[in-house]
Amino acid sequence: MKNLAMGLALAAWAFGAGAQTTGFDGDAIGAAPSGWHCGVTGSGTPHWAVATEPGTTGGGKVLLQDGRGTFPWCVKNGSALIDGFVEARFKPISGQEDQAGGVVWRWKDSGHYYVARANALENNVSLYYVDGGSRKTLKYTDAPVARGAWHTLRVDFSGTRIAVSLDGKRYIELDDSHITEPGAVGVWTKSDSVTAFDRFGAGAAPR
Repeated sequence: MKNLAMGLALAAWAFGAGAQTTGFDGDAIGAAPSGWHCGVTGSGTPHWAVATEPGTTGGGKVLLQDGRGTFPWCVKNGSALIDGFVEARFKPISGQEDQAGGVVWRWKDSGHYYVARANALENNVSLYYVDGGSRKTLKYTDAPVARGAWHTLRVDFSGTRIAVSLDGKRYIELDDSHITEPGAVGVWTKSDSVTAFDRFGAGAAPR
């Protein structure tokens, strides 16, 4: 009963005040989107830019990461959530080492944040926290993640509770207290993943 109540509460967050969904149709092709800050945890030369991609929900523009880095990320300026949700519609396009798409939350800086990701090369969903630039695994589980297809990755978080869903199915739910302060939200990839992000949403839990 407790888990059911938690699940209903988490699901209700999507309809809380302040929820926003962002696309990239108003941004110029070839440049990073306005209002976003992009970089990398670790080393490398990631390349985040607005591009065109078939199968989008809007006017055909996406945020594309086609460079290379340890953990490339791009976070939305001015976002600071402690409890709420974050989700992204993404397509893993290619990658020899990884084919990952992820979301970050409670992002303080490039060395401190939570991240959940889905990987088409491994067919799994994983949850991590990053501390001092080092990624620590909390849990991973098998999940179907088709390369070249659009997927929606969502995380609901409240206090220590974290729930990760892919394409509407819950895969991970646990408690963790490594990062307890509010932080930014955004998107994430790994290594040589070429990944497109079509739609991004986030919102605070209703109070």
